[in-house]
Amino acid sequence: MPVPSVALLRWQFDLTWALFEYHLERLDADDFLWEPAGHCWSVRRGADGTWTPDWADTEPDPVPVPTIGWLTWHIGWWWTVTTDHLRGVPPRQRAAVAWPGAGEPTIAWLRGLRTEWLGLLDQLSDADLDGPAMFPWPDTTDHTVTHTIAWVNAELMKNAAEIGQLRLLRAARTGPAARG
Repeated sequence: MPVPSVALLRWQFDLTWALFEYHLERLDADDFLWEPAGHCWSVRRGADGTWTPDWADTEPDPVPVPTIGWLTWHIGWWWTVTTDHLRGVPPRQRAAVAWPGAGEPTIAWLRGLRTEWLGLLDQLSDADLDGPAMFPWPDTTDHTVTHTIAWVNAELMKNAAEIGQLRLLRAARTGPAARG
């Protein structure tokens, strides 16, 4: 079995990011807070102007449909915490990861997280990939840095697909053909 390399994981990330960028380039500010269903999770602006994501410590049943705003906050949260773990610094708490707001502020934030992630990947050698990693698996010790990087790639791909699908649904429902 081939041994994974930083180069292969980086290639996979770059492919995933290119697919995500396709949707980022096409998002409008109004896309972020569009609620596709009555039962959904979003980010909500508080009296002080900060955005707070809907959250439950135990996943509700049925699971709420997330908005693009919530999904982009979620990406920022898990990616920030993952980066903290791999850098060996105390991970930020969920409430400490603030969503910047609809449109360009969030797109710039996500692109900044990408740049930060690439800097981290550039510091790794293939030998580093076998090091232990406890995130996002806190209850086990049999995962490595390779597992974490592969998880980031998979999680980003999943979230990019969700955002893309929501963007396309909103466009279909609010576009000229939908108004008919």
